Formats: sequence, structure tokens, C-alpha cells
Amino acid sequence: MNPAEYDNLALAEDRMWWFRGMRRILFALLDPQGRRRHITRALDAGCGTGAMARTLERRYGWSVTGADIAHTGLLIARRAGRPDAVECDVLRLPFADGAFGAAVSLDMLVHLAPGQESSALNEFARVLAPGGLLALRVAAFHSLRSRHSAYVGERQRFRGAALIRTAVAAGFRPLRSTYANTLLLPVALAKFRLCEPLLRTPVSSSVKMGPAWLEHLLHTPLVLESALIGAGLRLPVGQSFLLIAEKA
Repeated sequence: MNPAEYDNLALAEDRMWWFRGMRRILFALLDPQGRRRHITRALDAGCGTGAMARTLERRYGWSVTGADIAHTGLLIARRAGRPDAVECDVLRLPFADGAFGAAVSLDMLVHLAPGQESSALNEFARVLAPGGLLALRVAAFHSLRSRHSAYVGERQRFRGAALIRTAVAAGFRPLRSTYANTLLLPVALAKFRLCEPLLRTPVSSSVKMGPAWLEHLLHTPLVLESALIGAGLRLPVGQSFLLIAEKA
């Protein structure tokens, strides 16, 4: 990922509408499994600044090991109190077989070359104990690529069915999956396919805080989606795709 994006993340990921809303959606899926399983060690693959690792520890009581290939992100994570964050390639994780009870990887697979997600999922399966829990989130649909996608160095986007097939081939059993960030899809399509090309918007990050009224306006649809997903609904399309699975 573009190293400059880590500073943007450190400033915004605790408070910006997208991060707050997508955390709610993740936990609507993950809570039923994460809260009932006796998991001691977990891996955050592609941990970035370490914010999600801290959140997982607070929420579930796991001991979370962060891993990332990006030195810039790890410097921020270590300054924020994660001195054990490991600099490594997710395709060659430096951990023993069956070392973790859970693995979480959020928006990391999109930075791999097409096809390498299979190798990454095989590595996740290797380092997970039998029955270990996997939580994935990826950007969905190539048609939703944006100037932000180019800025962060996104190399691919996913369709849910294809990602599930890859996970099954790596030895996982899907438990729940859904698209997300669905209600704002018309806004995203208008912005990415019309406004940005017509206005010749430069490649730049969209990770920045907006005015309070806009933060609230954009956060509200994600809150609604989290409630629907928590009630068992599977959204058929969206800007992200999430998968909860276990090692078979």
C-alpha cells in the first residue's frame, strides 16, 4: 500500500464514518463466533497501524499478533503500543502450524497480485489450529475502482462467490458472508464513474474526516446495515464483501 496512507489512517480510522460503520458490520458477523469460542491467540494479517488488533483484544480478550509487510505502518503500530508487531510477507508467515485460534485480514488481499489470494488463504489455514476462525474483508467489484483505489495501490477487487470458492479450496468452511456498504452504492457509482472522470479528479486518498453533519449522514446507512446483518440478512451487493469461515 502507498506508505503515505498510513498517516491518513492513523488520523482518521478511530473516528471517520467508514471505519466506525464497517467495524459495526464486521462485529455483527463476527460476534456470534468470536464471543463463544475459547480463543487465546489471534493473527491480524495486514495489521497496518495496529488499530484493529487493539480493538479485537478489547472486544474478545484475545492476544493479537499483528503482521504486515509495510514498515511504515508497523512503525506507527509500534509507537502506539504494539512492539511485537511482525514485519513479514503474508505469503510466507513466520509462525508455526496451528499457532492461532483466529485470523483476521481486512482489506489486505486487494493489495496482492491476482491469484496470490490463494497462497495467502493457504497460509492462513496453515497457521490456524483445526476449527480456527477466519474473518476476511475485501473491496468488491472492479467497476467500483476509484481514484482512492489507485492512490492506495489496490491491485484487485473481488466477487463474493469467487472468494468463497478460494477459501473452500484452501480448507475453510464458510459460516457467514455478505456484501456491505450497500445503501451508499448509488452515491459511490455516481462519484467513481461520473464525477471523478468528468472533473478529472486527481489520484488521492479519501481517508479524511468530513464535517460532523456529513460524518453522521454517511455513517447512518452503515449502522442500519449492521442491524440487518446482525439479524441474519445477507446483502446481495455492495462495495465490500465479508466472509467468516472456520478451518475444516
